[in-house]
Amino acid sequence: MITVYGEALVDLVPAGTPPLAPLRPALGGGPFNVARALGRMGSTVSFQSRLSSDSFGRELRASLVDAHVALPHCPTGPEPTTLAVASIGDDGSASYQFYTEGTADRQAEPVPVSEGFAVFGSLSLALEPAASRYVAAARSSAESGAVVCLDPNIRPATATEKHRAFLRGMLECVTVLKLSEDEVGFLGDTSNVPVVVTTSSNGIRVRAPFGQCSVAQHDVHVVDTIGAGDTVMAALVHQFDRRGLGRDDLLNLNDSEWREFLNFAAFAASITVSRAGADTPYARELEHLIQ
Repeated sequence: MITVYGEALVDLVPAGTPPLAPLRPALGGGPFNVARALGRMGSTVSFQSRLSSDSFGRELRASLVDAHVALPHCPTGPEPTTLAVASIGDDGSASYQFYTEGTADRQAEPVPVSEGFAVFGSLSLALEPAASRYVAAARSSAESGAVVCLDPNIRPATATEKHRAFLRGMLECVTVLKLSEDEVGFLGDTSNVPVVVTTSSNGIRVRAPFGQCSVAQHDVHVVDTIGAGDTVMAALVHQFDRRGLGRDDLLNLNDSEWREFLNFAAFAASITVSRAGADTPYARELEHLIQ
């Protein structure tokens, strides 16, 4: 069982030529993307957050249900849905301006788990009061035997010394950490935990107790990179869970095992970036690798 914690929001993505292009709403948020991707891949997964009762919130909930994501601890509230206005660079990379004041996901009250995988990350860890609640759930889950995975997904607005200290305090309960290349320097020394690093042009690499290895990215036409890192996280946890790996197993993975997992994640991400928004792959698109 995999439990994903964090925000579900709506990305407003340019649908034309900037700077005044029409904005197309797309369902998103790092944890939402991870949970939906896991459901599409065929994992048994639940999502913990708080969704709005507005039209965006209803669409977010319906999309999760459609992907077979369980929502036992994901209540609805009258607060609005968080919005993220995206800007797309010439290379397909995305940057965001967030609108989070008084939004539903900030009021989440997560419940810890005692087994399986607990996945945390993104904007939810930077917005109180939910941020401290998520960290408490992560610590309690780890103490009870769950494998905690973290993708902090740091944005310029959250790249503060306070947030860095907050995230570093969380590392003691983390078994697998995923970072983008830009985040490695910000977080500082992470030598006590396996780290998967995604790059914009050189694929994915991992540093773990066995040493280091990397795999190349797949050559596809990139529409945009929205959800690429989330797809990598989902693909890795999907494989970990499918093979019944626990904390000690993950710490003892060797070079060839990590390469297999990274190749699977790279292929899954290549599907996501080949289409607009965080449109993550389905099991049928990954079947030949899953088998």
